[in-house]
Amino acid sequence: MDQLRETLKGHQLRTTTCREDVLSTFMTKKNALSHGDLEGALGENYDRVTIYRTLKTFLEKGIIHKVLDDEGLRYALCSHSCSEEKHQHDHIHFKCSECGETNCLENLHIPAVQLPQGYHAENFNLLIQGVCPKCN
Repeated sequence: MDQLRETLKGHQLRTTTCREDVLSTFMTKKNALSHGDLEGALGENYDRVTIYRTLKTFLEKGIIHKVLDDEGLRYALCSHSCSEEKHQHDHIHFKCSECGETNCLENLHIPAVQLPQGYHAENFNLLIQGVCPKCN
């Protein structure tokens, strides 16, 4: 519980029960979660809009980042180097075709891509699909 409060305090956020519960779910699950995954995990304690606003706040503050996989948008905890000013999440994501979990591979960075003249990259997303070690 102290780690949750310290994380929120470190990102200049007020501690609320919903923020603690959402953050705790991310820390417990350790894989990327969709809005629906969070709704399922949190039960009927919070409505869709409250969870959505919490995710939006966490994105803005650098606590979580977006992960796009073949099923849509998911969210994952940022590494310790993310902040409100700068998200550092240029790593590869892996989706297991057996269990369906999407995980961040923090130590594998997306290779540099030379874009054609006139294009400017703002975000990178690389998803690899296969079988994770747990299911292999």
